[in-house]
This record gives sequence, structure tokens and C-alpha cells, in this order.
Amino acid sequence: MDMPLDPEELEASAAAQIAAEIPAATTLGAVHLTVADLDRSLAYYRETFGLRVLSQDDGRAALGGDTELLVLVEEPGARPALGHTGLYHFALLVPERADLARWLAHAARERIPLVGLSDHFVSEAIYLSDPDQHGIEIYWDRPRETWEGQVARMGTWPLDVQSLLSELADPATEPFDGIPSATVMGHVHFKVADVGSTVGFYRDRLGFGLMAQLGSQAAFLSAGGYHHHVGANTWESAGAPPPPPGSAALRQATVVLPGRRELDELLGRIGADEPLVRDPSGNALLLTT
Repeated sequence: MDMPLDPEELEASAAAQIAAEIPAATTLGAVHLTVADLDRSLAYYRETFGLRVLSQDDGRAALGGDTELLVLVEEPGARPALGHTGLYHFALLVPERADLARWLAHAARERIPLVGLSDHFVSEAIYLSDPDQHGIEIYWDRPRETWEGQVARMGTWPLDVQSLLSELADPATEPFDGIPSATVMGHVHFKVADVGSTVGFYRDRLGFGLMAQLGSQAAFLSAGGYHHHVGANTWESAGAPPPPPGSAALRQATVVLPGRRELDELLGRIGADEPLVRDPSGNALLLTT
């Protein structure tokens, strides 16, 4: 099957869910990326999303709002990691529908190139890519009570742009001062070599619940019954190796446990001596609190 133009959940089927062992309050933290030109990337994330630089030193910068969302590490000349495993996209979750509308109006005025706009039943989402071709999603969740227990309905339909922009009095003049400081890392979607071994790692080892699966092509897993904290697909990476040195690629994603006891229990359960672990496709995860 060719890679869809704007895939997220597609028509993922309901999965035979297990009782997830990972704590329900587990969330995601900062995504760390290699970039070819730090100044270029900082300008992009400031102008596109209004992210603040929280710290910067020696070719490394952390960006975010109330919390750290991205860590960018410069490797001059790094090339996009196409055709390898790694990051498909990271997803910035804004608190309200009007926040997403405000960002879309800003993107239209500034002619920010987009990859796609989708309605996923559980959420409304907009997709784009940064200068190093790292995939980005910005989205908001519909109220959980409208979709909880119906995650199998996740799919990809065209976003009703007019309905979204109707949240604003005048999209042409709506001020944009950056995405809300309360924006969080909602989920991370990985490119993987094989879905079966990926499910084996995230579900059977780490304890995420399997929420939906698209055969051997994609899977969506979460803590606490969320629609997904982790996505994984093989659309452009089936059987592929990790990116070679010198790539602008995912360095690590962050899984945030509720406390030290929960972190120690997880590390003990998976037999890890240190909190940095890798999935079967080489994607790195920092397990932390």
C-alpha cells in the first residue's frame, strides 16, 4: 500500500486491548531532534509556533512554553533521514479548539506550507514539516466524553476548515502571540521497521495499552485509555534501518512517569539498567519523571 498523503489513524481497527501496566498518568515530554542549522530551526519554531527559547548553549537549544517541548541539537550539514526508521511526527496538543483555529489563521496569513488538515473523530489536526523535514502535528482533542470507548472510530477525514475558523470573530485579523504556554507533547508517531515487534515492545514490555491497529502497517498505543501517546507505522520504513550518522533525525522521545517509584518499577520490570531504552527499530526513549 502506498503511503497515504495525510495519514494518522486512518481506519484503524479496534485492537484486542490488554490491561496496560504502565501508569495511567504517564505522559510524553520533550522530543530531541538533530538539525542541520540551529539558527534556521530556531527562527522557524519561533515564527511558526511562537515557541520560546528556554535555554541555549553550545549548539543546543530547548524550546517550549510552560514546559520543555523540543530540544534541538545542531549537526552542521545533517541531511533529512528519509527512508529510515525514526520520527514520523511529533504532535503539539493545544488546549482549546480556538487555539487551533488561531494558529491556522496565522499559518494562512503567513503562508506557512502545510502537509495536510484532518479530522480524526477524536481530534482535529494540522500537519507540516520543519526545514529538516521533521514531521509536526498541531492538534486539539475533542472532549474525551465524546470519544472515550469509541477509539476504534479513529480515522482520517477532511478537516472542516470553515467550521474551525468560525471559532474566531475575524480570522484575517485575529492576533497570534504564539501557541498557548500550556501546550503539551500530546503524542509521538514513529517510523518503524516492523509493527509486530513494535507492539511487542510498547505493549508487552513497557505496558502501553494497544488502542487500535492497521494490520501490519500501523499501531496506536496509550496510557490511561487516551486515544494514543505512541503511533508507529511502516509506510515509508518497512524493513528499514535506523538513520546513519550525520542525519537530521530523532535523537530521543521522552516518556514521563508519575513518580520515582513508578519509574523504578518500570525499569525493574523491563530489566533496564539505565533510563534510555530503544525500541526494536532503534528509536530512543528516555524514561523519566
